[in-house]
Amino acid sequence: MSHFVRTVVPTPAHSTLAGPLTYLSELPLAPGTLVRVPLGRRELLGIVWDDDADDAPGAGMELRPISAVLSGLTPLAAPWRQLVTFTANYYRRGLGEVALAAVPPQLRDLVPAQLARRLKRRSAAANPSEVHPAPPLTPEQQAAVDDIGRGEGPFLLFGATGSGKTEVYLRAVACALEAQPDAQALVLVPEINLTPQLHARFVERFGEAAVVAMHSGMTPAQRLKSWLAAHAGEARIVLGTRMAVFASMPHLRLIVVDEEHDPSYKQQEGARYSARDLAVYRGKLEGAKVLLGSATPSLESWQGANRGRYTRLHMPSRVGAGVLPKVRVVDMTKQPRGTVFSPPLVAALRERIARGEQSLVFLNRRGYAPVLACGACEWKSDCPNCSAYRVFHKIDRTLRCHHCGFAERVPRACPACGNVDIAPVGRGTERIEEQLIELLGDARRPDGEPARIGRMDADTTRLKGALERQLAEVHAGEVDVLVGTQMVTKGHDFRRMTLVAAVNADSALYASDFRAPERLFSLLMQAAGRAGRDAAQADASEMWIQTFNPEHALFAALKAHDFPAFAERQLKEREQAGMPPFVSQALLRADARTQEAAQAFLAAAAEAADGVEAGEHVTVYSPVPMTVQRVANVERAQMLVESASRVALQRFLANWPLYELRTKGLIRWAVDVDPLAI
Repeated sequence: MSHFVRTVVPTPAHSTLAGPLTYLSELPLAPGTLVRVPLGRRELLGIVWDDDADDAPGAGMELRPISAVLSGLTPLAAPWRQLVTFTANYYRRGLGEVALAAVPPQLRDLVPAQLARRLKRRSAAANPSEVHPAPPLTPEQQAAVDDIGRGEGPFLLFGATGSGKTEVYLRAVACALEAQPDAQALVLVPEINLTPQLHARFVERFGEAAVVAMHSGMTPAQRLKSWLAAHAGEARIVLGTRMAVFASMPHLRLIVVDEEHDPSYKQQEGARYSARDLAVYRGKLEGAKVLLGSATPSLESWQGANRGRYTRLHMPSRVGAGVLPKVRVVDMTKQPRGTVFSPPLVAALRERIARGEQSLVFLNRRGYAPVLACGACEWKSDCPNCSAYRVFHKIDRTLRCHHCGFAERVPRACPACGNVDIAPVGRGTERIEEQLIELLGDARRPDGEPARIGRMDADTTRLKGALERQLAEVHAGEVDVLVGTQMVTKGHDFRRMTLVAAVNADSALYASDFRAPERLFSLLMQAAGRAGRDAAQADASEMWIQTFNPEHALFAALKAHDFPAFAERQLKEREQAGMPPFVSQALLRADARTQEAAQAFLAAAAEAADGVEAGEHVTVYSPVPMTVQRVANVERAQMLVESASRVALQRFLANWPLYELRTKGLIRWAVDVDPLAI
């Protein structure tokens, strides 16, 4: 007797095959079972899904049999399938697309015999590693750990930089694992470069066999190995980036989201999910506690705590009674025109070098200069494929587009007029590094050696092992002044660092994005947190901010290290303006061969919105080009949809007939629910 088996497969986005397909099986298969199934001329990995009586195959329909069952793996659990279903529905993507993207790429290509060999090789026990005892907790840390142990959550751990949030995570994980013999914990970090040092701390505390990493920087074989260990319950702790929120963990009891405010938790392609929001939802599904941590929580989470949805835990003091760095604001309107480093800042950097302390100079723009321009005509280093400039990278003499990747050698003369006097305009980290080498060339360390200037950004850490090597050099004191982008401002524990400087802090003050002030405050607060982490040097630690707007309220709150005051002011402004978190938003994005085709699709979508269920509670705005209108010769446009009710917006999106729209020249379209950038 054959059985009908509902199976999800990786179907193209917005195709008519978005839901489960029906196959035949000789044996009944439990939901969550991984199978190999035919689709067209290909054979794909599929996942047996929950039965739906409304989707029984029609009479006379010819069904194909399942090719093979991956019987070596236990079925994916019901809460995992519910998480995937919710993600697909909420973020308006195909069920199979979300489900199969959540399993390791290598698993999608394995047949049962290959999987069996992998499982057999993996069965060898890992060597036990030395486990280090936990340090004593501060009273604030102990109170937070006690509250997490007693309460239900979700919890928002609002702790100052250097207050010891990581130790609270370690203790919360330890409590969860001790409470249940097979319990598992998931720890999310925003970026890959934070994973190695946090992984080392968890291995130090729990042993190497208990901890696995999961992020896109791993090889396919490594990702598969980690996923299998988590799925089997052998890995007690999974540490990863946003993709790890979908890790199969049958005994999940705790989810930690470190730096929960970070925009990196929002996926920007495919299913545009928020890993932070899905972590909270998954905790509810699994009965697991959820702990969100940050020194600068997102305004959505802060408002959630204000409304009682989250339990707020406060740790205002640094470990070791260290004080937060003093914030010095330099008024650049009083400096000579064209000044990059004010004389007081240069003097402060020299003092740190002479004392053997470290400094961090922060600029969130890599490359040498954002534009190369001709002084004789109007030529600038435009990208031929994008409506953006190519960035000048002096180290390899290239002009490189950071949007599409197009690169070529710097021309010897202006391509338009032949003038040889083409010059860089603006500054990136390469140019800042070069200027510091000139300014501090005669500065000496306590041992009489010249000062050493280092740079850490996406260019210097591109090669495998480069990030770990550079971090080791900074920790060993081999770098006196570190120039870096935002990647060095997050989570790193630089014990010798006593000065942090933001040389161009105004760039986001008057941006068109309403979230720009929130991001700037968070970035500067996190950057300041790299200074004075050693309590013995905390009194001498400083954060220098060079600005042309020294009286701005954001800098006043920063000087007082007063995030609550900044948050309340921002929330009040957003409520008055009708912005999130007081309304819910979605963006419909369209990519096409021409801007006219993209906007025509959006105009048709706006017309199709008339009469849609819940449409009376939704505002559909006019289509507009995106900020960077063209990328890789693809024109991009967007249309904002907004509602005061999240439920009404979801009902509207579910019934909006976008699949029926056809526009000549359209390449793709996508719905971005809860967008972070507009």
